[in-house]
Amino acid sequence: MHIHYLQHVPFEGLGSIKSWVHEKGFNLTSTRLFDNEMLPSIEEIDWLIIMGGPMFVYEEDKYPWLIREKAFIHKAIMSGKQVLGICLGAQLLAEVLGGAVSRSPNREIGWFLVELTPAAHKHPLFHNIANHFTPFHWHSDTFSIPKGAERIAFNQHTVNQGFVYGNNVLALQFHLETTEQIATSLIKRFAEELTPGSQVQSAEKILANQSCFTKSAIIMHQLLDNLYTIRESHYAPTCRES
Repeated sequence: MHIHYLQHVPFEGLGSIKSWVHEKGFNLTSTRLFDNEMLPSIEEIDWLIIMGGPMFVYEEDKYPWLIREKAFIHKAIMSGKQVLGICLGAQLLAEVLGGAVSRSPNREIGWFLVELTPAAHKHPLFHNIANHFTPFHWHSDTFSIPKGAERIAFNQHTVNQGFVYGNNVLALQFHLETTEQIATSLIKRFAEELTPGSQVQSAEKILANQSCFTKSAIIMHQLLDNLYTIRESHYAPTCRES
């Protein structure tokens, strides 16, 4: 299987997703949009992962590559590829599918609990996923749920923490892939955003939660397993009686 990911900035890579890909022995390629790298042919890939980034989906004038990225994401969805979007990636999925992306009343930064919706409990993507868990957050935008999609998570700060679209598209506003290295890099680059507040944790508190990194990686790997299982079930050959 060929997994391709879109990276928006050098310091927000795959994180714990990379170890899962390597364990499975899948082919992994990337497009570093910040370096204006070319996108692959959609026929070359089986699975698309869209990472986070500090830019906003509506900043096409500042980041013109967003235009071709959105077209590529739409083509991947319409082609039936498995698509996972994280934070900015989730917002891009929302917009591509007809939802709206806008500023949140307050930014959400740190480790905050999220709860799954009844729709998530019924969906095969969330098989063996706990009803509550505490992922990492770093966002100041939010999105509406596109028509035809189902909301799968929420918390007290952000009503729409994710959605599914069919069995092949998963959007997560939060970060399950974040490693301590990535969190440290974000803190160094965007320290001015860590203003005191109920929805923003201090750098010390973020990095003190060592067990959260481990638990998040476990959940991330389970979701990836579920995405892969669904794909294999969809593409499995059927036996016909002669």
